[in-house]
Parts: sequence; C-alpha cells; structure tokens
Amino acid sequence: MHNTLLKRFLNSCSDNRKSKTCTELSRSFENLKWCWCIVVVVTLTLCGAVAEAQQPAGKVPRLGFLAFGSPSGGSSSLEEFRKALGELGYVEGLNIAIEYKWAEGRQERLSGLANDLARSKVDIIMASGMSAVLAAKNATKTIPIVFAGAADPVAWGLVASLAQPGGNVTGLSELAGRELEGKRLELLKAAFPKISRVAVVLDSTGRVDPSPIQTAARALGLTLLLSDETATPDQFRSAFATMIRENSHALYAPQTPINVRHRNLIVELATKHRMPAMYGSSEFVEAGGLMSYGAHFSDLFRRAAVYVDKILKGTKPANLPVEQPKKFEFIISVHAAKKIGAVIRPEVLARADRIIK
Repeated sequence: MHNTLLKRFLNSCSDNRKSKTCTELSRSFENLKWCWCIVVVVTLTLCGAVAEAQQPAGKVPRLGFLAFGSPSGGSSSLEEFRKALGELGYVEGLNIAIEYKWAEGRQERLSGLANDLARSKVDIIMASGMSAVLAAKNATKTIPIVFAGAADPVAWGLVASLAQPGGNVTGLSELAGRELEGKRLELLKAAFPKISRVAVVLDSTGRVDPSPIQTAARALGLTLLLSDETATPDQFRSAFATMIRENSHALYAPQTPINVRHRNLIVELATKHRMPAMYGSSEFVEAGGLMSYGAHFSDLFRRAAVYVDKILKGTKPANLPVEQPKKFEFIISVHAAKKIGAVIRPEVLARADRIIK
C-alpha cells in the first residue's frame, strides 16, 4: 500500500513538472512568435524607408544651365553655385547631372540653346541673366526655371509679382531702377567731384531704360550723354569718338548682354581716352575697369541653389517668391586708376568692399 501511494505521489509530481514545462514552453513559443512579428514589422518599415530615400538616386535629376556668356566669364559665380549645391547634398556626376549651354556672348544663340534644353526634358533650367531667362521662358511653359540676376522680372513679364510669381519661373532678381542707378552715379561723382557730363553706353538690345538713370543724374546735377545703340566693335569705337567730341567727363556702362560681351573693348576704350568709368557689374573691373557697384552675383548664385533644391523636393516655382539681392559690392581698381592718371579720394576708397591693387 505504501508503495502504491508513493508511486501515485511520484507520478503526480512528474505530471506537474510536465505540465509546468509545457506551459513554460508554450509561453516561450508565444513570446518567440511576437519577437519575430516585431522583427518583421521593423524590417519592413526600415526597408520601406530606405527604398523611399533611395528613389531619387534611381533617377538622377538633370539640371540645364543656360548663360549668355562663356565659361570663363561666369566661372566664379558658377563655382559658388556648385559649392552651394554640394552643401545641400548634391554632387555633380553622382546624384545630379548638369548640362551646360553657353551662348559665348552671341545673343542669337540663346533661343536655340534654350530649345535644346527643353527638348531634352531637363528637370530644371537655371538661367543666368535676363537674356537667358527670357530665352528659357520662351522655350518652355512647363519645365521649372530658376534665374539669377534678372533685373525687374515683373516689368519684363517673367513673373506676375515678386510675392506670387505664378507660372514656371522664379529666382533671384537684380535690383533695378532709380535707387541702384542713383547709387552708381553718386559713387562716381563722389570719386570725381568735378565731373558734370557723363556718357552712358547703350546697346542694341534696348534692355536699358534710360529714365531712371536720367532721374538719378538730375538729382546729382549731372548731364547725361546717351550713346547710340551699339552692338559691334566698330559701333562701340564710334560711340566713344562721339563721347570725346561732346566733351564727356566720365563714363557709365550698365550691365547689359552686349556690354558684358564687349567689356574688354569698353574697358580698353575708356582707358585709352583716360575716362573715369563706373560699370554695372564686377565683370568689367575684373577685365581691367575702374569701378563697379551692383548685386553680389556669387551670393545670388548660392541662393539660387536653394531654389533648385526646393523645386527638386516638390515645391512649385509659382509658390516660391522672387527674392531681391541682400548683398551689394562696391569694387575699385587702384591699378586701373593709375592707368588713367586718376587718384581715388581716401574717403571713397574707405567705402569700397573690395580694392584691386
């Protein structure tokens, strides 16, 4: 009897252990199943996120760069644009492709180059200057266009307004009008107080409205002598001959496509005739000219890269307000002043952002 009871007790203990073990195993299995479910969900989520992040890499965005000038003429601004793109995570040749179209100073080429970019269906066109952006706008109404350095984009019909551009065009404008022209003439007058007659070089594109220049000149007591429209080297030489004949004391050359194209000749003629000159952009001073005042183009190009980034990420150009320059640059070349036998007053030199010696 004792043996029977002992066996029953031992069997009962064995059953209890088995039951406990089975329960623990069952619980472990259930926990394992939940762990695997969590692993699967997390894995799928991560894979989805990675796939989403890698989608742009599957289709490398293509940027078309359109400019009136040549690679050498716009190298510094373009380099700043590339640097800014790099800071935003874009590496040319890796996750962004750039197709360059340079008109080499030939106005008639811009339309064809812009059409080439439109036909190749680039994702964005980056247009440098008014002539380039007008050509791009005429070439496409759908491809987003970002411009840098276009003066008065509303007046030229590029955008409906600065705050709400509408359409497919937006970017960074160059300040235009009496304020900027007045500043250039004021600096010229400050550097050479005795001048009273200033010749203005107008080119055949008709892109310069002389009214703001004339208004600014009257406020400074200056008489303007407007040249005939110029386009060829011979016409520029003829215009300068007329300026000398009419006793011009100084020169103002606005930044226009034709003037920029012939900047070396304009600077050469101004130096030859020993005329103090104010230019509309730093490109003229870099070519040997005396002084320039205008928007800091390298800064405009850096900020244009931000527009490109936003558009590639889905923002419509119509919803990106046009911005105006935040930085301006007054440059004086002391070397050029020596060539024409002029001495720049110390108080004017003190106002310069950059002095070329």
